[in-house]
Amino acid sequence: MGVLTGRTALVTGGGRGIGRGIAERLGRDGARVAVHYGSNEAAAKETVAAIETAGGSAFALRAELGVPGDAQALWEAFDREAEGLDILVNNAGIGTSKPFAEIGEAEYDRVFAVNVKAPHFIVKHATGRLRDGGRVINISSGLARTAAMPDLMAYAMAKGALDVFTRDLSKVLGPRGITVNSVAPGIIDTDVNAAWLRTSDEAWAAAAARSALGRVGTPADVADVVAFLASDAGRWVTGAWLDATGGSLV
Repeated sequence: MGVLTGRTALVTGGGRGIGRGIAERLGRDGARVAVHYGSNEAAAKETVAAIETAGGSAFALRAELGVPGDAQALWEAFDREAEGLDILVNNAGIGTSKPFAEIGEAEYDRVFAVNVKAPHFIVKHATGRLRDGGRVINISSGLARTAAMPDLMAYAMAKGALDVFTRDLSKVLGPRGITVNSVAPGIIDTDVNAAWLRTSDEAWAAAAARSALGRVGTPADVADVVAFLASDAGRWVTGAWLDATGGSLV
């Protein structure tokens, strides 16, 4: 029997990359997984199929994040498939890479709407569904604490705000035995990062060299950290920021 058997999890942005890795790992551990997507239905359904093929249970649900009413739409879709929640993983996020002088207000607002505002209100509307002893896990970024990278300023700022949300929310939900933590990946081999990570052997080698372990991370590397926090073994960790960068911040 899996360590999460009988529990229900929701992973936002669960159809691709790190989110897919997390969804599949929680499914293998026995949780019934709600795989959220914003626009890529095919990817979400592929993730659901992968979980089911491995013997797990999952379903896909759609809600566009970063727009008014996004949290309500997400939970309405969830309620049609499940009752009650044990594990919420706020993984969905967007970034931008532009010089400081070129970032417009609309783009800036969009980054904060998806990375900070959406998780805030998703959790707010989840409190009546989230069972006592549950888990909230926010996917942050090593960029929030690494050396200055001005072209990624807005994204790093948003993830820093998400970390503050994590810390303070742990005090709000702690009396119910609900833990709240941030997991911060470093450079991970995903389809999103492939545009620069896989352009050449040199780019790959430079990325690997940033890690103390000498390699590029995988979605499974992050998913395993999330799985620990989601399990009973993580019951005494809350309000924490977990470095899942492979030592890139050392």
